[in-house]
Amino acid sequence: MNCAFSPFVKSLLAASLAVTAVAAVAEVGKAPVAAVVDAAKGATLFANGDAARGLPACITCHGPAGNSIIPANPRLAGQHPAYLYKQLVNFTTPERNQALMTTFATMLTDQEKKEVAAYLSAQAPMPGAAKNKDTVEIGKKIYRGGIAEKSVPACAGCHGAAGAGIPVQYPRIGGQHQEYTSAQLTVFRGGTRKNSAPMTTIAKRLSDDEIAAVADYIAGLK
Repeated sequence: MNCAFSPFVKSLLAASLAVTAVAAVAEVGKAPVAAVVDAAKGATLFANGDAARGLPACITCHGPAGNSIIPANPRLAGQHPAYLYKQLVNFTTPERNQALMTTFATMLTDQEKKEVAAYLSAQAPMPGAAKNKDTVEIGKKIYRGGIAEKSVPACAGCHGAAGAGIPVQYPRIGGQHQEYTSAQLTVFRGGTRKNSAPMTTIAKRLSDDEIAAVADYIAGLK
């Protein structure tokens, strides 16, 4: 059987291929271009909010440049941008439901979440300090070595010796308010905060006293 194409058929095939190629190029041209993350816009939103949408200024609770002076509110300066963005997204889901932050995060666009995160990550964090000299050694032992008999791993294994964390994977926690760290370990333990399976597992193995001790030690990390 002769499968050779006639000149006419060949010309039709060539034309068809050309049209397909042009269409493919045009389709590539339609691919969405990633928006530039503008930290300056994040700075403005953080400092001023958006009155037109009823969005308050983040600085009110989280302090200048993200260095909160309110123990119940986390210090966000110097935090990894991917982690901050993830938390803002998580606040809009059942994974991390907190009345105020869920309301505010829902009001932010995805781009604004990234911009606020970019701004905060570039800010210099203020140092904290441990307060309870009677438990600091216990906290140090848990942070650096874990609790073998309870299968609690060393916090330093993921968050680093100085609490600087690992970008994308684990947050910066050094210098964080004792009250905030304790509260988060407690809600992880109780299952209210659900956006980290490893932390839920670990927190369930910690007593109130162990949580308080390690939170205090973390506050003094630099």
